Formats: sequence, structure tokens, C-alpha cells
Amino acid sequence: MRLSTFLALFRPALPLILGLSLGCSLSLLMVSWTQGDTDDPCRDELAKGGLFLGRRDAQRGGRDGAGEEDFQPRIVPYHKDPNKPHKKVLRTRYIHTELGIRERLLAGVLTSRATLGTLAVAVNRTVAHHFHRTFFFTGLRSPKVPHGMTVIAHGDDRPVWLMYETVRHLHQHYGSEYDWFLLAQDDTYMQADRLSELVGHLSAGQDLYMGRAEEFIGGEEKARYCHGGYGYLLSRSLLARLQPHLDTCRNDILSVRPDEWLGRCIIDYLGLSCVEVHQGMKYRYFELGKNADPEREDSVAFKNAFTVHPVSDPNLMYRLHKRFSQIELQWTYQQIYDLQMQISNLSHLTPEGKAGVTWPIGINSPFKPKTRFEVINWDYFTEEHIYSCTDGSPKCEMRGADRADVSAILEVAVERLNERYQPQLRFRKRRLLNGYRRFDPMRGMEYILDLALEAFTQKGHSQVIAKRVNLLRPLSAVEIIPMPYVTEATRVQVILPVTAQDQDYVGNFLDMYVTNTLDTHDNVLLTFLFIYDPFDAQRVSQSDVFAGVKSMIGEVEKRYGDVKIPWISVKTEVPSQVKLMDIISKKHPVDTLFFLSSVWTEVNADFLNRCRMNAISNWQVFFPVHFQEFNPAVIYRDQQPSASSTFASESLRDGHFDRHVFDEACFYNADYMSARTKMAADILENEELMESMDVYDIFVRYSGLHVFRAVEPALIQKYVRRACNPRFSEDIYHRCVLSNLESLGSRSHLAMALFEQDQANST
Repeated sequence: MRLSTFLALFRPALPLILGLSLGCSLSLLMVSWTQGDTDDPCRDELAKGGLFLGRRDAQRGGRDGAGEEDFQPRIVPYHKDPNKPHKKVLRTRYIHTELGIRERLLAGVLTSRATLGTLAVAVNRTVAHHFHRTFFFTGLRSPKVPHGMTVIAHGDDRPVWLMYETVRHLHQHYGSEYDWFLLAQDDTYMQADRLSELVGHLSAGQDLYMGRAEEFIGGEEKARYCHGGYGYLLSRSLLARLQPHLDTCRNDILSVRPDEWLGRCIIDYLGLSCVEVHQGMKYRYFELGKNADPEREDSVAFKNAFTVHPVSDPNLMYRLHKRFSQIELQWTYQQIYDLQMQISNLSHLTPEGKAGVTWPIGINSPFKPKTRFEVINWDYFTEEHIYSCTDGSPKCEMRGADRADVSAILEVAVERLNERYQPQLRFRKRRLLNGYRRFDPMRGMEYILDLALEAFTQKGHSQVIAKRVNLLRPLSAVEIIPMPYVTEATRVQVILPVTAQDQDYVGNFLDMYVTNTLDTHDNVLLTFLFIYDPFDAQRVSQSDVFAGVKSMIGEVEKRYGDVKIPWISVKTEVPSQVKLMDIISKKHPVDTLFFLSSVWTEVNADFLNRCRMNAISNWQVFFPVHFQEFNPAVIYRDQQPSASSTFASESLRDGHFDRHVFDEACFYNADYMSARTKMAADILENEELMESMDVYDIFVRYSGLHVFRAVEPALIQKYVRRACNPRFSEDIYHRCVLSNLESLGSRSHLAMALFEQDQANST
């Protein structure tokens, strides 16, 4: 039964959207349409508690004249002095360094030796990772520093001294890197995202001392300092002006409280007092009562607070974090609902009208293919099997992540049905009749489920019915993963293992290597690895099987006088890839970038550059999937290939990407040595392990690095039937056999060959 209308529903742990036959519509944009300067009459309680103050509140807060002035751009002309010698301009690596762009907020937490392992750890686990950087300042360091925390010990437990050293340290080491500095105690719960949003709306170039304003005991009425328990913000410019006066303040100002000492220093020497409101923005805080329960706090002041104080124990800190996470989630859902309502209400103004609103509201419309080649296929599945397998099989068992995915969407589908129809109806899943899924790059993972459900009424009657539901797991925000810096100037060390059976292909390899690297002066070195079997090794003095290859190497060295191509001779019955790399690894520095090649590979500059970019030391190794040409006897049969097929673009049409071969690899020597060290313990228990694994297996099992496996169109190999060694592991031997079989030709070519053979036999 196909359902006509849909409901967008969300779940925190599993962001799935379910389409059902429900008579309501949801939508996505929170916009209040007003005209002129009239106040918005639709502000709800949450909007009133937001970051921005109303016009009246901003006027009450008051601002000085300098705060209201707009910044005007100023053009600084460049004049070259002809009397001064020309100097080479050194450019910075990153543009934000040259432009003076700084990070917005750094958080500093004042702790002690007694609370470093309790409250400070709770702060680190709850909110520290939401700030760009977080430092914990203490007087004396504990014997054991908690893992994952940046702790700075000043060597003195006196509170005022700790504050003095902290402010001086922040200005000295980070004064030029951040615009704002947040100082708080370890018994303060902080909402990092709200504080980051607050400083994002403040002018970074002004002196500002912002927090909860407190009166001095016996001091002037107008003078205020910021209470340390609720945290306070210091601008970069204020720290720069305060730095020359810190020593004087330390010697002249007597105070027991560090926050009061800092406030008095700022007031006496800079003439600034603590403020709670600045530029229409308010610093919001909440004082937590004794024995307070965060789950029962429901006031607007609590919900909108940036900081909460005092937090007496770590358990309370975690409970506060859970409560504020729930509040943020509720606000997010409310915003999504408001946005969806706005889209639905405004849809009639669009050219398509109401019919143009896609499901779910606010999510991109499905991808529309322009040709039949762009159609996204649906994959059919049941609870036990999936009928689209990675290895090309028509049917395979549902396991691992696929099984968990299907179980999750079935659970969500039944749960959302019950939420909608209870108490009139209650559903229980009997079985999945049919399941379909596809990944839409515009939306996410889409599902269509045909469910056999047992429906129960309030009177206890039941009936088995079939329902079709649509679900969508939408794409979330795209996250940019930072990668270490790499360069295309890195030297590549090409390693070429050669056996007696492979030496006929060495001539073509050397020709391509000379043309693409030596003639272009690329930063590449080549090392041959001659693999002798025991019989040939005994006769090497009388008849060297690799004499012809060595003579070709000598000719290349004569042609290019400054080029040396070394070789290493190895005797072994089983040329295990791991054993060969162990020999090579010991003869090269740890920072060497290896390209493990084969005699059928055509080395070129495009691939070598991608080898340099995709292999990252202590981060990632690269295993390219080369393009394997089909057997020309099957493809062309008695015909000669056309001249146009000699071009690479045409060659890609007469072959396939061979995903069964893992011979080519790019990695750093240090990464290989580290993985081999971790493998040593397993070798002691199983001596045959080295022969059953290749380099790819070692990196996957023992390195902990990113193993990047991708097709490489610039790495092309001519057709050759590989000699599969049965002494290798069953998996390696099986992959070799499959590679030979799939490299014969495509299905259409093989079918045509069989058809012609059948026709010849019939006549």
C-alpha cells in the first residue's frame, strides 16, 4: 500500500526521517516578516532569552561613544624607496598569518592541585573540546597529570600569584594569536558554543572586561570587578595595555581574591570597570542553589545561561552538561519545526506552488538524472540477505554495518508508527517483506520498506496488515578533515622486484622510466631487487639469469652520467612481499618515500605526484588500483587495434581497474617499520605469517594509519598473464587467479568470442 503524504520526524541518536500517510505537513526556516521598525510581536520565550537584547535593553545598558562608531577602511599606499636596496619578500605559509587573522577565543581554567583530577577533568570532558584551545592553570602540578589535558603549573599555590602568572602567560604566548580570552574557575560550568557566539558579535579591537559585575567591599559604588566563578572575557587589546602594569599591581594591590585583584588592577591602571552588557550583547550567568537538581531547573535564566556556578562535584558537572545538551537539542528541533512551517507557508508564492515542496521539507530534492547512465539504482534487501554485493555476487549474507543499518531503520519505522497512531493503534513488526535503498548524493540514504505489521486496537483485537514506508537518513554538515602538510617536491624511491620469469618486461619498464623521469629530471630514484631461486643462485657465477637486465641498467647509466641505478640480489624460494620489503627497509633512511612497483607498471609524472600527495608520513598510506588492459587476443581477435587506441584515453576503454592486485603501494619507511614492529609478537607465535600476508595486510592490521585505496587512471598496465604462486596464502593465490580471469576481457567481448567459436564449431 503506497502512502500519499509524509511526516518528517527526527531522532537524536539516529537522524532518520520517516514518510507516512499522515494528514499534516512540517517545514524549515524561522523568518519573521515585519515592515519598518515595528517590534516583532511573535517573539517567544526562547527568542527573548537569546543573545541579542531588545532595543530598550540595549539603551539601558549604555555604551560609550567609541563603542558606537563604525570602523572605516583605510588604504595604506605602497611607496618604493629607490635609495634603498631591493629585498626579497618572504611570504608566509598561510594567508591568515599574513593578513593578521586570529582565532576568536581561548579558554583558561584556574584549578588547583586538589581539584585537578576531579573538577578540572569534568570541565575537560564536558566543554573543553568545544573551545579552540583550553589550558588548565595551577600552582603546583600533581604527580600524575590527567590524560588529554594541557596543564600549565606556575610553581606557587597563592591565588593572586596564580592569577598574575596566568594573565602574563596568556599575553606573552598567545596575545598575538587570539582576539578574546576567557578565564574561569574549575567549579564553573560553561556553554562553549554560546560563549563563542557571544565573542563573534563583539568588536575585537576594543578594550573590554566583561562578566558578572560585583561591588568591591568598601569601594566606590561605580567600580566593579568580574566575579571569577562565572567566568569573564578579556579582549586582546586590554591584555596588551595591562601587561606593563602587572608587576606594579602584584606589589601594590593587596587582595585575597584573585578576581578582585585583577579587577582592581584593571580599574586603577586602565580605568575600565566590569560590564555585563556591551554592544547590545549581554553576558548571561546563573547562580546554582545548594542541593539544586539540574533536571528540575526550568527558568529562562537557567536555559539561556552562558555559565553556571557553583558546581560542587564532578557528578553535578556531568548532570549540568546533560541538561544543557537536552535544552540545545530541544531548541534545535523547535528551530527546525519553525523553519519547516515557514517553507510550507511560503511555498504557494513560488512558481511551482504547494506541489513544489519536496519531502522532507527543507531537504534537497532528489537527484534528477539527465541520461540513463546517471540513474541511481535501488539495492534490494531482506533481513537476511542483500542482493547487491561488493564482490559482484548476486546475493550475499547481510552482516556487519549493513545488518546494523537495516535493524536500525526497521526499529525507527515501527517506533514512529506507534508514536503517531497510539493509543488508537499499536504496531508490532512481524517481518520485512521487501526493502530497497539507494544513496542520493543530494539528500542522503533513502529507504523504501514494505512491512508486515500486526496492528492491535485498544479493545485487544489484532490484524496483520502490510504497510509501505519511506525513510531518509539525510546528509549532515560536511566536515573538513585536517590533513598534514605535504609537497610535490618529495623524492620518490621506486622499488622494482624482478624474478626470472619477469625479466622480459624490464626493457619496456626502463624505457618508460627514462622517458618520464630521467629526461624530465624528476626527483625519483630506482632500485632493482633481483629475486633468485636457490638453483639459479648456485649458478650465478657461471650463468647469471639477470645478466641481460644488468647490461640494460649499465647502458642507462652510461647515457646519463650522473644517474646510478643500484640493485640488490636476494635468494628465496617464496618471494614474499613482506620479506623483500624488510630487506629494502633496512637499507634506506626512515624518511624515505617508497613506491613499490611491478615490471608491468608504466611510471609517469602524474602518478608520481599523486603518490607524493596521497602518502603522508605517520598518517596515510596509498594503494592505487591500476588500470589493467584486456587480452588483445580476445578484444581484437584477428583485427589490428586502431591507431587511436594508443592514446591513454582510448586505452581506458579496453580494460578495467583491477581491484584484486595490491602490488603497487606508496608509503614511508618509518610507517612500514612501525607496523612491522607491532607485527613481531605475532610472528613468534606463527612463523608462516609472513608468507600469508602482503604489505597491504600489514598496514591494515598493524599500522593504525589511514589506508587509502583508490582507482588510479594514470597507472596503466599492459595485459600479461601473471604466474600465481601456490605457496602463497590461499587469499593471495585466489586474488591472483581472479585477476587473470577478469583481465581476459569484458562480458561482451567474452560473449562475442564464445559466439564466434560456437559458430565455427557448428560449421
